[in-house]
Amino acid sequence: MNNYQIKVLIADDSADFGIRIASKLRQQNIFAYTRRKDGLVILENIKKDNPDVVITDLSLPNLDAVAIMNSVSQSGCSTKFIVTSPIQNSYIEKQVIENGASYFLVEPIGTDTLCSIIKSVAHVSTSRECTDLELIVTDIIHSLGIPAHIKGYHYLRTAIIEASIDNTLLDSVTKQLYPCVAFKHDTTSSRVERAIRHAIETAWNRGNSDGFTSVFGYNIMTSSNKPTNAEFIALVADNIRLQYKPAINAVNNDHLQKLCI
Repeated sequence: MNNYQIKVLIADDSADFGIRIASKLRQQNIFAYTRRKDGLVILENIKKDNPDVVITDLSLPNLDAVAIMNSVSQSGCSTKFIVTSPIQNSYIEKQVIENGASYFLVEPIGTDTLCSIIKSVAHVSTSRECTDLELIVTDIIHSLGIPAHIKGYHYLRTAIIEASIDNTLLDSVTKQLYPCVAFKHDTTSSRVERAIRHAIETAWNRGNSDGFTSVFGYNIMTSSNKPTNAEFIALVADNIRLQYKPAINAVNNDHLQKLCI
């Protein structure tokens, strides 16, 4: 079993945000800790502790998030950044992502959403005995080269998870799977379909043949035609059902326990 814990540094030690979020993340088996909201303090702690993920506000005293990311990038640390802001601004978001952030979130932020995004960007390698299906799917789509900041990444991950649990959803992707994903993300089926197609095209155009081969067992990229959404999801879901049976069994057991309550 994979006992690796994601290490998360929260650049805010206030009770109403940092300490509250850290407590809830620890309940979900994520090692989260807080530090004072000061850019220099945060940079020093990143270089000392090398956390997997840093959650930080865009604006910090002494050193802002962009300056911290640039300094960390030059130091060779592999830390990922989730940058938050109370302001929704597409230009700011573009600048933050281009300067190294894995994700830009507008406050307020739900803990469940944040936990899911942390797992997305942390890129934790999973063993065959791992029972966390979300981590397994996250690891696979990372290896295929799908960037975490695009919407299709999250829709695709949900689609693969649902199809891994219930492969009958693949019998009617348009009428069953897309509506299921759309409901979970509060969007429409057509947006889910378009975003997933864009995510697959992005991975395909990056040409990561090693990643595709490791997941699918053969070099799917030797074909001139990229897989359709349904083909792609089915291939990944089949791989998970075959290679990660403990995770599927854990999900099924959890469902049975809930039915018995």
